Amino acid sequence: MNRNKKRLIRTLVCLAFFIPALTLRFIFGDELPEYVWAAVFGAIYLGAGYDVLYRAAKNISKGRVFDENFLMCIASLGAFALGLFTEGEYPEAVAVMIFYQIGETFQSYAVGKSRKSIAALMDIRPDYARVIKDGKEETVDPAELSVGDMFVVRAGEKIPLDGTVVGGKSNIDVSAMTGESAPYFAEEGKAVISGTIVEDGAITVRADREFYDSTVSKILDLVENSAEKKAKTENFISAFSKYYTPIVVFSALALAVLPTLFCGIFLSDFSVWNIWIRRALAFLVVSCPCAIVISVPLGFFGGLGGAGAKGILIKGANSIERLKNANVFVFDKTGTLTEGKFGVAGVYPEEKRERLLSLAAVCEKNSNHPIAKGILNEYGGEIPSGYEIREVAGRGIVAVKAGETVLCGNEEFMRENGVEVTEKKEGYTSVFVAVNGVFEGVVLLADKIRADAYELIGKLKKDGNKVYMLTGDNEAAAKRVADELGIENWSGGLLPADKTEKLTEIISRKNKKDVVVFVGDGINDAPVIMLADVGVSMGGIGSDSAIEAADVVLMRDKPSAVIEAKKTAVKTMRIVRENIFFALAVKFTVLVFSMLGFFEAFMMWYAVFADVGVAVLAILNAMRALKI
Repeated sequence: MNRNKKRLIRTLVCLAFFIPALTLRFIFGDELPEYVWAAVFGAIYLGAGYDVLYRAAKNISKGRVFDENFLMCIASLGAFALGLFTEGEYPEAVAVMIFYQIGETFQSYAVGKSRKSIAALMDIRPDYARVIKDGKEETVDPAELSVGDMFVVRAGEKIPLDGTVVGGKSNIDVSAMTGESAPYFAEEGKAVISGTIVEDGAITVRADREFYDSTVSKILDLVENSAEKKAKTENFISAFSKYYTPIVVFSALALAVLPTLFCGIFLSDFSVWNIWIRRALAFLVVSCPCAIVISVPLGFFGGLGGAGAKGILIKGANSIERLKNANVFVFDKTGTLTEGKFGVAGVYPEEKRERLLSLAAVCEKNSNHPIAKGILNEYGGEIPSGYEIREVAGRGIVAVKAGETVLCGNEEFMRENGVEVTEKKEGYTSVFVAVNGVFEGVVLLADKIRADAYELIGKLKKDGNKVYMLTGDNEAAAKRVADELGIENWSGGLLPADKTEKLTEIISRKNKKDVVVFVGDGINDAPVIMLADVGVSMGGIGSDSAIEAADVVLMRDKPSAVIEAKKTAVKTMRIVRENIFFALAVKFTVLVFSMLGFFEAFMMWYAVFADVGVAVLAILNAMRALKI
């Protein structure tokens, strides 16, 4: 049984004794000696709060006087002591301690739930690897493996290192890494990443990276360090709490002493001392900063956990605070708005589609070029055989069979062979096809635009954000993508230094409250990702340097997750500010009530609500950040 559960049980037992004791006091209060009630409520008080008294004494011995334990001890012990000399405030003293403990228990539960959402990400760490040595399996620590080592992963086990499948096939659970619920099918030749889980069968993998350099290690490092990066709001609350408690204690002391001295000196009436001490004790209870000090970081922590569950890693509360105000979005093209690989975008004339793809496949079947792969993936049929293939470097390919000569290549290749090209389109990579010197048609290839990029750009523009695209690709290709997505502000043909210059120019033109976000993936994007107010990297295919430079990592490689990330930031900051405003408003109101003596008979009770009740409500509100 954990410590939090033990405290809850102890507190509930004390509450079970407290309620009948309070009832009996109302019924038989005058019929029993006061010391009996003092003993009864004193025993319940010690049972409920001995650990708080111990922590307060321990902290005082170490020089840490002013904390919530100290406030609770002074307030409750003061109320108890006041009861010994006046009307017996024992029930109020016990109520303060019991409800404070209930609030602490609830707070621990809320923090634990937030930590579990982060722990779900931390659970991706592999414990061992089954390395193959001399034909035998050997279980070792993943850190002991080197690049090129072969290891086996069976059903239910985590993949320890990034690598390439060299044997077997399996469905891979990638949800912990990307948030994607659909499994990834891995077979020979496919890449797999560490931290994912083999669902069925077994695969043999060749390690492509060492453990320290693997995806899982980098993500764990991001998660472990994210809590250290506090937002301005969080830093303010931390600094505020250091000065707040001493000010409260001395203010309560002044509230107890000064009015009593005033009445004694000027009105010759020192009998009001117990009234002002009671008000000062209520003032102490109300002033406990738990609701603010706990709910604010808990709100940020919940936001980080909620985003992580969706495959969005935000590196700290400071990034949440900036992302909330993001209104200028700059995107890389290749691998970010597009898939980063060639696909057939069109075949002209369309009525010859199958013939043209078949002829192009004949020429490209032995090539590993990305263009060849795009054509072969699109064709998918049986490729005619018996052709003699000859490649002309930088121009095209010649395929010859029984008097039939097929040419596939660029426009210059066609001209060199006396073929007149009649089909042209700007913004595409064109593979022209001719047979026996007669032009047949063209296969157009392009880097495919991601399916969710259309929705992303449309949503950002609809919400009034400025959208830019910067790319190193040629201007014709950049214009095609920009036109299809509706991006008016774009630049193509940029070298890494040019991208940095362009982004610097965008940043220089922004207003004071504007926040510039850059979303990219490649190694050449790392400088601009660092330069932006918020740098976002596409984690699954992104380069290591881009991921390390980023403030936000999108593990799904879906650029539309940028919208989800901003929604998370907006909701988290709203919850944090709601908690601050609500806690301060209620506490200030009740502080004024306690100082002026409103509802004197119930003062300690509503003071307890202003402390524990507000803390519980604020924590409940903060937990909403887990469900973005």
